[in-house]
Amino acid sequence: MFSINKNRIIAATLAAAVMTSGTPVYAATATGSLMVTATVLASCTVVGSTIAFGNYTSTQVDQTGNLAVLCTNGTSYTIGLDAGAGTGATTSVRKMTGSLGGTLNYALYRDSGRTNNWGSTIGTDTQAGTGTGLLQNLTVYGRIASAQTPLAGVYTDTVTVTLTY
Repeated sequence: MFSINKNRIIAATLAAAVMTSGTPVYAATATGSLMVTATVLASCTVVGSTIAFGNYTSTQVDQTGNLAVLCTNGTSYTIGLDAGAGTGATTSVRKMTGSLGGTLNYALYRDSGRTNNWGSTIGTDTQAGTGTGLLQNLTVYGRIASAQTPLAGVYTDTVTVTLTY
């Protein structure tokens, strides 16, 4: 009998010890926040190609060039072309200057039908667009009208492209 009581006392003591020392301890937690920010600046670049009309023999010559535009996604822009460097040139009648003197008139357009002049007045004769974050190619349509009688030589002009965003 003594061993049964002794066993009961030991079991009860062990049970009490386990219950008091075995109480689970929970860790406390706290939460907060970490702010993460970035600023994406609107930016654009533009690069123009060459419009090479080739040989002019007093007949109309049409040719195209390209403007490569890269703007931040969602950035609105307009592209204007100035009159060029030829003496007396305007945005509707540009003038290439000959290596031996003289000029050769030409025009630049925004459409393949060559009816919409490409000038430099925003909202009137410029090309508008919205950046995609990817390279966008815009075609410049050029024309040298027929029936001009320029001096022989090589004719060149430089047109400034202005991208406004």
